[in-house]
Amino acid sequence: MAMGATAAMTQRTRKLLGTLGLIVLLVAYPLAVAEVYARFLMGLPWWGAILVLATAGAAWFFPASWIVRWMSRPDEAEPAGREQRHR
Repeated sequence: MAMGATAAMTQRTRKLLGTLGLIVLLVAYPLAVAEVYARFLMGLPWWGAILVLATAGAAWFFPASWIVRWMSRPDEAEPAGREQRHR
């Protein structure tokens, strides 16, 4: 591979990195929400706590869905003239 050329990431590599990213997200996000709640929101009434935690619980869906969408993208096609011939 020439200097400066970038290789396209394969779907297999994206799935590995995306899986690791989801694991990190699913561990770090609840810890961050718990820390914010413990530091700033402990004085909320019970209904306020339910509202905040339910909203935070639903909000992780957006970054997780972006990661899954990125992971599932198909591999890019080879440029014309660079196809591998299997004969």
